[in-house]
Amino acid sequence: HLQLVESGGGPVPPGGSLTLSCESTNRYMLDMYGIGWFRQAPGKEREGVACSAVRGGDIRYGDSVKGRFTISRSDNKRTIYLRMDNLTAEDTAVYYCAAGYVTVQALCLPHGYNSWGQGTQVTVSS
Repeated sequence: HLQLVESGGGPVPPGGSLTLSCESTNRYMLDMYGIGWFRQAPGKEREGVACSAVRGGDIRYGDSVKGRFTISRSDNKRTIYLRMDNLTAEDTAVYYCAAGYVTVQALCLPHGYNSWGQGTQVTVSS
């Protein structure tokens, strides 16, 4: 099954930018899967941030990140990225990447995915 590893998290000041990466570490390529970035802050439910259907056919963003975050796939089909701009304290959370045979209806819902990375912490603070 898919094995996903995130990287790129860390501290960043308000207004700053950060790019997260998620790599498929075994032989599976990610273009055949729906992919998503999710986040979970302390005491809150996991929420969909940015999600892409198979081969990028449909892309959706959470309302709080529209215009600031961008999801993309690498040319080698093994890595997905989340570019985050104009970060605020409300973006502080553990960020997870996920992949799976997700339906369009569940594209940015956690229960639609069955492969998850371990998570990477993003802390926005001055």
